[in-house]
Amino acid sequence: MNRLEEIVDSVARRNCTVLINGESGSGKELMARKVHSLSARSNRPFIPVDCTTLRDTLLESQLFGHVKGAFTGADKATMGFIRAAEGGTLFLDEIGELSPQVQAKLLRVIQERCVVPLGGTEPIPVDIRILAATHRDLKKMVRDGEFREDLFYRLNVVTLVVPPLRERREEIRQLTDHFLGEMSRMYQEPTKFFNDEAIEALESYDWPGNVRELANAVEHAYVLSDHDELTVRDLPEVVRSSASQIKMPTSDEIPTLASAERNLLMRALRATKGNQALAARMLNIERHRFYRMVRRHNLDVLMTKA
Repeated sequence: MNRLEEIVDSVARRNCTVLINGESGSGKELMARKVHSLSARSNRPFIPVDCTTLRDTLLESQLFGHVKGAFTGADKATMGFIRAAEGGTLFLDEIGELSPQVQAKLLRVIQERCVVPLGGTEPIPVDIRILAATHRDLKKMVRDGEFREDLFYRLNVVTLVVPPLRERREEIRQLTDHFLGEMSRMYQEPTKFFNDEAIEALESYDWPGNVRELANAVEHAYVLSDHDELTVRDLPEVVRSSASQIKMPTSDEIPTLASAERNLLMRALRATKGNQALAARMLNIERHRFYRMVRRHNLDVLMTKA
């Protein structure tokens, strides 16, 4: 994540197209918003578009706009999402869901930096930055003929990969604080907080729905609790169940450092038939240090008797 933050800072200063990969709900839009907020376009619009909805002529007009009379019911012209992002950033979420027809028109927008509204003939210049995101393997889609190769290479200038939440559990506390702040502002109520036990439960869960599922869990706890301090009892059942299934090892099950070290030395000596120099090399320990460890655990006496 530290390396990803460095890349985000770098690409934000440039005007390049960025493709963001990651599982559904992993925070791809949050990453796109961060790129926009750190860019020179931050004071201009950030327009997110859910590409899963762009599947017919009417919805296609939402992206490219349309002229008056372009289709039945088009009683006035609209600018569409692309022109609405003028001077700012257009974020195309789940771009792998676009139909071939929309892919072709989008390619022209990227290449020529202009858009032709539905039913129109005159191209309209646009100044936008394009960020795209998908949970799908676009390279495989290109091989399978499901996604245009030329569009893929236009989009794949810089790729950011957002890890799933289960691989960055150290961020969970920070994310929960962020979501709790949002809940407080939305409901106009005092800020609430999770106690340490609840945070441990949140960090132990695998979050198959990623950041989106975490946000829902935070809101669940916030809404159902009448107290400022949120506990494990306030969490969704699936999170509570996961936490209760984690068995903490007892002190009897964890060997001391001294006993673990002695057992390791004994295993190495047995494997080398008592050859201490060879055993030291096997464990990648400096030879004289190995000799001292053997004497400290009285293993030299044991090996002599053996």
